[in-house]
Amino acid sequence: MAEISARKKIWGWYFFDWASQPFNTLMLTFIFGPYFAQTATAALVDGGMDLVAAKAQAQAYWGYGLTVAGISIAILAPTLGAIADSSGKRMPWIWLFSALYVVGSGALWWTAPQDFSILWALFFFGIGLIGMEFATIFTNSYLPELNPDPDERGRVSGSGWAFGYVGGLVALVIMIALFQAGSTGRTMAGLDPLFGLDPATKADTRIVGPLTAVWYAVFMIPFFLFTRDTPKPGLARYELGKGLADLGRTLKNLPRHPSLLAYLGSSMFYRDALNGMYTFGGIYALGVLNWSITEIGVFGILTLISGSIFCWLGGRVDRAVGPMPVIIACCIILTGTSFLIISLTPTSVFWFVVQDGSILPDIMFYIAGALIGAAGGTLQASSRNMLTRQGNPDRMTEAFGLYALSGKATSFMAPALIAIATDLTGSQRLGITPVAGLFIVGLVLLQWVKPNGDFAK
Repeated sequence: MAEISARKKIWGWYFFDWASQPFNTLMLTFIFGPYFAQTATAALVDGGMDLVAAKAQAQAYWGYGLTVAGISIAILAPTLGAIADSSGKRMPWIWLFSALYVVGSGALWWTAPQDFSILWALFFFGIGLIGMEFATIFTNSYLPELNPDPDERGRVSGSGWAFGYVGGLVALVIMIALFQAGSTGRTMAGLDPLFGLDPATKADTRIVGPLTAVWYAVFMIPFFLFTRDTPKPGLARYELGKGLADLGRTLKNLPRHPSLLAYLGSSMFYRDALNGMYTFGGIYALGVLNWSITEIGVFGILTLISGSIFCWLGGRVDRAVGPMPVIIACCIILTGTSFLIISLTPTSVFWFVVQDGSILPDIMFYIAGALIGAAGGTLQASSRNMLTRQGNPDRMTEAFGLYALSGKATSFMAPALIAIATDLTGSQRLGITPVAGLFIVGLVLLQWVKPNGDFAK
């Protein structure tokens, strides 16, 4: 078999970000999430619930669904990572979870308003989300193998995330230009929805599931062609007992590596806060600012353009100064952005009243979207690079499993806190408040993290 060049390996790895980003972009944030909220709200109103209460309840259902998926990922992630490291095999797991991604996404075609099932929608969305998250764990663990120089990994990670944002942007433009009908029944490009999709049955919106599945299946081909497991002599096949024993040893020794422990704790909170922003941003715009799904799509385009540019730039800054300053700056920006979002209503900005019909709240939400894209993408790219400095080089898949555990052990926290706060206040706007607190906790814990970790030689 011909040797695969380092450049091809890196580009193959980039294509996972390109292939998988539309799940976050189209499904989680800008198209299916708001569609779920809109359709579930209508179903609840038809069942006799007040409109305001129905909007809040739909947001709460979304939060509880994500909570269940997050707990599942938290339980399994470090175990599977340990097994993969013990066997030296990651690729079969990526194939398995890629299949879950495709099945879960594609099944969301069957969520028409006429026979809408909240349970069906959340179950298959959760299957797709679990597939995407686990595939990410295993593909991220290849990062240290792509460049032996730790100072260069920030650039590689940032460029990969930027490439992924461009993929999400292209997929979103295709969705709203060719499929998603606006109030006129035509797409943003002035066309009838492709394939004769009927807006009356929301087929023009539900197509987002199959589109996301097909996109992933096609664009994962370069990854599978150019990415290989590195043979490690003497490693066993899939031995559950050995994997669990290795994981047990790692967890027992975590207190001996305070920097890694502090970093896992810090990233647990700030990544959870960021996921809360991504997960509920579109739903917030729909319910609080009364935007249409098409308007949310335009908001998404701005977010992705900002994200792709600043991820690329952030990777260069990471290479120059290391990931720690980048992470701190991004967390500060996102904390301020969360307060901005909480302050917005159709008649107020930063809690100051504006005239009825003013476009200032909409403009400020677009600015918030640009900040989330810029700081959020850069934060994630530098965070996965930071883990390559904190984790044991010989147990990197397990380290990313622990990273996923730390992200998912409380990944249910932001959705659950938002769901509970929304239920208690009956307000979508006040329900977002916990996000700011999670960013602040993450920032505080960073002070115990060493820039080069405990394993630096």
